[in-house]
Amino acid sequence: MAPALLDGLPDAPGWVVGDRGLSSDRLRGQAWSMGARPTIPAKKNEAPVRCPDFIYIHRNRIERLWGRLKEWRAVATRYEKTAGSFMGVLCLAAAQDQLKTTIKNEQPRSNRT
Repeated sequence: MAPALLDGLPDAPGWVVGDRGLSSDRLRGQAWSMGARPTIPAKKNEAPVRCPDFIYIHRNRIERLWGRLKEWRAVATRYEKTAGSFMGVLCLAAAQDQLKTTIKNEQPRSNRT
């Protein structure tokens, strides 16, 4: 599913960041062909692949976002049959997450003593 989602992006990303579960030469090759730099570490049974630390360290932000997105049943179960439909559900869930975060950050903080 990851290669199909990459094909659906309107522009080439600067980086493709993923965890070991996405490790494959096919996905890395597709990222390079798009003009992006893959930052996906190799599985333990694969040859090592160089991943820039300054990018990979911030991967936890992506992991936390996926955790929040998977609260949506359609995202967690990959209910949608086509990559385009799944991308639509992802965009909807991400927009809702962004709105929730924005509203949470704009609420006035109480003065505690």
